[in-house]
Amino acid sequence: MSLVLDPTAQDLLFREARTANTFTDEPVTDEQVQAIYDLVKYGPTSMNQSPLRVTLVRSPEARERLVQHMMEGNRPKTAAAPLVAILSADNEFHEELPYLFPHFPEAKDAVFGDRSVRENQAGLNAALQAAYFIIGVRAAGLAAGPMTGLDFEGVCKEFLDDDHTPLMVVNIGKPGEDAWFPRSPRLEFDQVVTTV
Repeated sequence: MSLVLDPTAQDLLFREARTANTFTDEPVTDEQVQAIYDLVKYGPTSMNQSPLRVTLVRSPEARERLVQHMMEGNRPKTAAAPLVAILSADNEFHEELPYLFPHFPEAKDAVFGDRSVRENQAGLNAALQAAYFIIGVRAAGLAAGPMTGLDFEGVCKEFLDDDHTPLMVVNIGKPGEDAWFPRSPRLEFDQVVTTV
């Protein structure tokens, strides 16, 4: 059975897409970021929680502050990428639920009144949205370099607050020279999928 999505789009989003390690200096515009968000906001989350928050790091001063919190091997690419996004989970996402989940506005307090429940749900659902965000970057014809090699506590203190949990940093732009490491192996279908 073939997929409905055009093979060229399949390649762009998945087969040929890679984590970029170098970028050109071509800017990533606010319009491109808006288009990415306008596409990926439709990805599903539990009860439409939508807890992902995106902090765009554009200024040289902010970039320098962020680079200090990256692992050594990630510093040069974060310093050079045209745009860097800090993706985080909003642990107070429930405040938006009366708008986002209007057929059950009581969910804000009845389901998510407890902070530990919110943190668990925010982390899971924001991670889903982070994956959509990466695919959206690819759909815009850009390359994404998602990284978790960073000082999470330091990034939180520097850029966020106690209500947000950093998930990853994503470098964004047109791929540069020698942008790709060799493709790593993937598991086969029967190693992953079990029918019961």
